Order: sequence, then structure tokens, then C-alpha cells
Amino acid sequence: MSEPRGSRRWWVKRVALGVGTVSLGIAALAVADADGADTGRPLFVKRLGATGPLLVFLPGIGGTTRYWELVVASLRDRYRLALVDLLGFGRSPKPWTTYSVSRHLAELERVITPVAAEGPVVLVGHSLGARLAVAYAARFPTQVRGLVLVSMPYFAGGDNAKRFVARRDNGWIWTHMVPFALACLLGRRLLGWAAPMLAGDVPREVAEDMNQMTWRSSTSTMWEVIYRYDLTADLLRLPPSVAVTFLHGDQDESAPLTGIQDIALLRPSVAVYVREGADHSLPLKHRAWVRENIIEALRR
Repeated sequence: MSEPRGSRRWWVKRVALGVGTVSLGIAALAVADADGADTGRPLFVKRLGATGPLLVFLPGIGGTTRYWELVVASLRDRYRLALVDLLGFGRSPKPWTTYSVSRHLAELERVITPVAAEGPVVLVGHSLGARLAVAYAARFPTQVRGLVLVSMPYFAGGDNAKRFVARRDNGWIWTHMVPFALACLLGRRLLGWAAPMLAGDVPREVAEDMNQMTWRSSTSTMWEVIYRYDLTADLLRLPPSVAVTFLHGDQDESAPLTGIQDIALLRPSVAVYVREGADHSLPLKHRAWVRENIIEALRR
């Protein structure tokens, strides 16, 4: 027998039906956004330039080859540039996997080893890409002659990373896996089309490419590479032959400058250049300064 309309049990059933419908909708979106099969296809790499030293560029989380291309394409006349889409982002594969540091490095090795056969490379990374660049150089030091690490987050441990990120706006979402995954999923699937219009001063290409990931690749990468991985051992393992240069903004709220200053105490040989008034988008907002310091780093 049906419940009287407007009764308490009638409302309970309607709420349960609504929650169930929303849950099914989210599940359908998650399936539609699901990662593909692990086909073994290599990472997407865009090559620019024909002569000169070889530089390999790694973007931050959500970034793609187009992020770095906006900044360094003008260097193609005197350097060879290899711009890489990380596993799970851009035009690279997005398998259903754990996006651990080891898995990221294994995929990077597949594309860097062939080009490093021509001679050791300089790895240039922004944010998450900078962390992976350090880990890569620690494991394959003979392939790398220098690191340029832009806006690199360093917290000396996952707990410190979470405490720092939790203080930011919407920090609770960024430090809890389920809300973070839902934000990535719903933001991409429901509001992704509006990203270029809501991006403010972010270049259209960068805003568009933030949609070129999945909830799995973004969430797993954030937890595995930022929250669950301490770079300290890798930094200490880097041989003296690998020259390290940090480029950082003194207003970076995503990657504290104090972390880089701590690294300089661990490895006094590193070079640290700080841009006054710059935030985490240092490469986009201060392109000429970043290019000049990359060139300067090549002379070290």
C-alpha cells in the first residue's frame, strides 16, 4: 500500500530515491571517465628544434606539452626540446593503474632513454614534473646532466604535505581522496566545457588541457607522488655531476619557498633563483625570466 503523500515515510522514500538516482548518475560518469586498458603505448612526446643540447620538459599535474610549449618554444632555434605528457595526462595513455612514482618513472624511462643515448639530457620540470625529474635523475644519473626545477613542492614527508595543503582554500577537498576524486570527476565531466571561460588569466590551451586526465590518473598521482613520497633520499642520492637549479616564486602558495631553502641546506651546491611577487604559475607569468634562467643553468 502506498504511503500518504507528504507523510514522513513518503519523504524518506523520495529522499532515498533521489540519493540512489544521484549515486547511479555519478557511477555512470565514473564509468564513462574510466581509464582505458593498459595497452603499453608509450608516452606522447613532442619534439622541437634540430640542433644543440637536449632539454626534456615535464609538466605539473593536469599540464601537458602545450603548457611548456607556450613558455619555451622560442628556444627551438638553439636547443633540441622534448616536451612530454606524463602518464595519465594529455595525449599519453591513461590506464587503470596505480600512478606511483615507480610507474611514472618506468614510462619516462621508455621515452627518455632513447634520446639520452645521444648524450645526457637536462630535465626541466614544473611542480609535480619537477618532483618526478628529481626521482628520475636519482635512478638514472648517467642519463641526466642537469635539473631545472620550477615551483617544486617539497615538504620532507607526506604528513607535512597534507598539513600544508589543508591550509589552502578548499584544502579539505585536496587532502581527502573521495572528495578530491569526485571534484575531478564532476569538474571534468560536467563543467569541463566551461573551463576556458572560467580560467581568468590562464591561457586557453592550459585551461582546455586540464580536462585531458581522468579522476583515476589525477587522484592516484596526487596521492602517490605528493602525499606518499618523500624526495629527501632522492635529493641526497643525486651525484655531484648533476647540476641542480631551482626557480621559485616568493608568493607560491602551492609549493613553499621554505622547502627549497631546506634543500639548499642539504645540498649547498644547488642554485636557487627566486622571482619576487611570483606564484605557482611562474613559467606562464614570467616566461622570459624562466627562459633566461634555463639558459643560465645550461652553463653550470
